[in-house]
Amino acid sequence: MIIEIDGKACTCDPGEYLLNIASRNGFSIPTLCHHDGLPGQGCCRICIVEVESHGRKDIVTACIYPVEQQCNVFTDSERVKRQRGMTLALLRSRAPESAEIARLCEIYGAPDHERFTQVEGEKCIICGLCVKACETLGTSAISNVNRGVEKAVSTPYDEPSADCIGCGSCAAVCPTGAISVEENDSSRTIWNREFSMQMCENCGSPAGTLDELAFAAKKAGIAPSALCDACRRKAIADAMITAYGR
Repeated sequence: MIIEIDGKACTCDPGEYLLNIASRNGFSIPTLCHHDGLPGQGCCRICIVEVESHGRKDIVTACIYPVEQQCNVFTDSERVKRQRGMTLALLRSRAPESAEIARLCEIYGAPDHERFTQVEGEKCIICGLCVKACETLGTSAISNVNRGVEKAVSTPYDEPSADCIGCGSCAAVCPTGAISVEENDSSRTIWNREFSMQMCENCGSPAGTLDELAFAAKKAGIAPSALCDACRRKAIADAMITAYGR
């Protein structure tokens, strides 16, 4: 199937998400809540585009919009720019301390609105990526708490969680830098809990927290490894070369 994006013919499969099609064809559409490994969020709404089909134009969210028929897509129409700018202005009021949101606001011309009340000291936009990453990993140590303007992401009762393994997956997928992680050669502190670090027995770089390595080993049904990801991949590759001669 062929659709048109900003005047360019693009081939796609029926049901493929519009953001993936656009990215594959070199179109830059901004997004905060999208992650290839954790798709389906669709909550930040800055990846909106305008889709024209059968004489009708609609604003859609590109990361969760499946293309089912031929259409014309406009990634930077006046309507898109106006609505995207307003969305970014709202996100800036929610997370005024986020450098990434400030950068996007400058690039896409988000208007200044004094009537939007800022949440002082905040970086989180409640996109849900960190919670989904934690759930996917299998620990569910963090979740959305409270409602309305008080909604936030936290551990139960804001106390150090016994379920957290200190892996930092939540911080790795956070698009706005809202999750604080402090780390040195011996420890990592995240969500108000300090974890002891295991250094790689091969190269000496951090391999992960002791809790993280134990969790991964239990899940895989193997003994805990004292190798970092890079050395582990190299060991597997070397073993394959030895076994198969290539």
